[in-house]
Amino acid sequence: MPDNESDLLMQVARTLRRRWSAAYAPLGLTPHQARALRVTGEHDGLRPSAIADALRISPRSATEVVDALEEAELVTRQPDPTDRRAILVSVTALGKRTLSTLAEARAKDADDFFGRLTDRERDALRDILGKLVP
Repeated sequence: MPDNESDLLMQVARTLRRRWSAAYAPLGLTPHQARALRVTGEHDGLRPSAIADALRISPRSATEVVDALEEAELVTRQPDPTDRRAILVSVTALGKRTLSTLAEARAKDADDFFGRLTDRERDALRDILGKLVP
């Protein structure tokens, strides 16, 4: 077991990421794609640069992620009505259903993963982590 909080937190984060990758795999999505789909689903039309900013990746990488989501028919690209040079990415009906499936899979996995904690411990963990998030 790691001997400091930072290493322990990173170990938990890596474990969760592996679990999420396994949960997303049956849907044909990588964690980056799932995150991009969730970010896009939170807005009604989003520029690829905003997706890149939200995911903290390069615009080129965001383009690749959006390309994969578009190929899977989870998002569409449309011209921005306020700027003909810009493109907006929107979630399709299939993308919305996929988002719902993703949310269910994440909730189930969170219950499985955090289920070994009591309700009181989970509340305390939420409080502690909430203090660490800017």
